[in-house]
Amino acid sequence: MQIQTPEWVKHAVFYQIFPDRFAKGQAPTKTRKGIDKGSYPSTLEPWDEPPTPQGYKGGNLWGVIEKLDYIQDLGINAIYFTPIFQSTCNHRYHTHDYYRVDPILGGNEALKVLIDAAHDRNIKVVLDGVFNHASRGFYFFNDILENGPHSPWLHWFKIENWPLSAYDGSLPANYVGWIGNRALPVFNHDNPEVKEYIMEIGEYWLEFGIDGWRLDVPFEVKTPGFWQEFRDRVKAINPEAYIVGEVWSDCVQWLDGTQFDGVMNYLFTGPTIAFTAGDRVDIKQVEDRDYSAYPPISAVEYGQKMEELLQLYPWEIQLTQLNLLDSHDTARVLSIAQGDKASVELATLLLMTFPGAPSIYYGDEVGLPGKLDPDSRRGFPTTEKWDNQVLEYHKKLIAIRNQYPALRTGNYQVLFAEGNVYVFARILGDEEIIVAINIGMEAAKVYVSASKLKSQPNKVVYGSCEISWQRENEASKLELDLPARKGSIFINN
Repeated sequence: MQIQTPEWVKHAVFYQIFPDRFAKGQAPTKTRKGIDKGSYPSTLEPWDEPPTPQGYKGGNLWGVIEKLDYIQDLGINAIYFTPIFQSTCNHRYHTHDYYRVDPILGGNEALKVLIDAAHDRNIKVVLDGVFNHASRGFYFFNDILENGPHSPWLHWFKIENWPLSAYDGSLPANYVGWIGNRALPVFNHDNPEVKEYIMEIGEYWLEFGIDGWRLDVPFEVKTPGFWQEFRDRVKAINPEAYIVGEVWSDCVQWLDGTQFDGVMNYLFTGPTIAFTAGDRVDIKQVEDRDYSAYPPISAVEYGQKMEELLQLYPWEIQLTQLNLLDSHDTARVLSIAQGDKASVELATLLLMTFPGAPSIYYGDEVGLPGKLDPDSRRGFPTTEKWDNQVLEYHKKLIAIRNQYPALRTGNYQVLFAEGNVYVFARILGDEEIIVAINIGMEAAKVYVSASKLKSQPNKVVYGSCEISWQRENEASKLELDLPARKGSIFINN
């Protein structure tokens, strides 16, 4: 079988937005009757105060629309939103209505305006699909709470006994909730009605104009053929729609070309943090996450892990992986590295030069810190609180990735991995690009065998290092002088 993945994803740089925390905006003054106006409740948390697990700060889609110029200026061409459908929590993973964008966010009209405005800028829009579980407020489950065994929706969920206890934790819930959470009743995916309901949601929003789905905990859905059918039906509407799963570990069974186009690539995240941040990693921020961000690893170990990762899946899938350093489910990389800015810059350099689509979690590009949830979900800072040096290197790295096709679809070749120094090449036809990283506290001089290259890249486009090419027994050898805690990109002219 020939595997096909969306071409645009191979050239995408994603920006992940947690809608309640990114930006507040105003709905148009002339809004049709009967359409959600996105009016705010009277009680909201102050934007700049630390977030709480249950408080709302009032970010909305109108605010995102107002910031599209900023997003475009970064060089971003795709946005991934955490859930936006009606819910009773700030993160909106407790879905009430899969066909209604939360009124606080501006409703369906705001999403339509956003999609059109984003597409005018050649920016794609991917939504979060929470299809493993719903919420206690989801109409079909609420009917069961009201009518018990007489509910027509009884077999949509996994009822174990009676009576149900949806709120009193001192009593057994008597139904299956995700990871035992009675707020999140799990769908019975073996029920054909449930299956069809979810398939139609996937189709509806594709027809509405979105460009793909990020699937929340899809590994929890055990029904045979479920995700294969989801792919078939989504791709029938838009063959270039992106389907990316939230799977933190080895994902071979989902990345055979019949289900997902990629996953959130935490197998890249963990080693990249362990290599660049090393013993600076705040273990409390990573020890209960399903990725290996500690203990520190050497350049040799990092190279081995990257090569092993690149052997796991077909190349067509590798190019549409969603690579990231952090997300709403993790602490921010700046806080993981305990404020060490060099670690973050080195990790970002590796992110922007690895095969697959890089994803930036809103605020990382301006130096926003944040420990584990809810702290990692802070309000996007006002401009006077930005770290402009961090912003500038993000812009520069994104621009370089967007400029050179080899950094997007070129082969990945490890050239040197020893001690604190890691050097690799991205090769596409005659375009050859070398990336060199020194994580050490001292400058390093290394000699790199470059027999795999046809040219001698020597034009530095990012960072600073001294480059000297030599010929030795008909083979090219590269001498590099690398500053401490720095990385460089250089190209062939």
